[in-house]
Amino acid sequence: MAGQQPTLRAQRRAETQHAIQTHAVRLFRERGYDATTVADVADAAGVSPMTVYRHFPTKEDLVLVDQIGALVADRIAASPATRTLVGRIGGALVDAATALTGEDPESEGKFLLARTQLMISTPALRARHLDNQYLLQRAVVDALGDDVADPDAVFRAQAATSACLAALHTALVRWAEDDGRSALPELIAQALTASFGDDVLDHRR
Repeated sequence: MAGQQPTLRAQRRAETQHAIQTHAVRLFRERGYDATTVADVADAAGVSPMTVYRHFPTKEDLVLVDQIGALVADRIAASPATRTLVGRIGGALVDAATALTGEDPESEGKFLLARTQLMISTPALRARHLDNQYLLQRAVVDALGDDVADPDAVFRAQAATSACLAALHTALVRWAEDDGRSALPELIAQALTASFGDDVLDHRR
């Protein structure tokens, strides 16, 4: 039983974090990001401001913190090393978007859309988004593991990742401006194809 406690603790922590973030995004959309305080979020979530800060050290984190990096990294680690770097990274981005924007109307897709729209419309969040891109780049390169073991390989992986993330950002902006009416995975695939050619996502399995 003792071995299960960290798992249960982590699950409860994730549930609390998600509840706080859900209330934060709702309030930011209803009242405006600048007009909403961390105390407002804490009150809506039924927790103390200290609890909010324990999960989200800054106000910007209430919008920008996510698990996308881990999801993309898992997809990359499971992809064949015989594929091109761009194919592996781009395929993982499309797969992650598919997982996050499923057919269930109550899926994480609507939450991701709301967060993306806030990021685009709020100057402070746009600036912090660059930090998130860097963290995602690191997660992607780390997920490639031994396939990028020397400095030159790491450099190539960083360049490929940066290019793929630029395509991802372009797709996210279009998706947000379209209010989610277009399918995000398809937009990402289109952006990748426009950047790297029609065969970039071929032979993904």
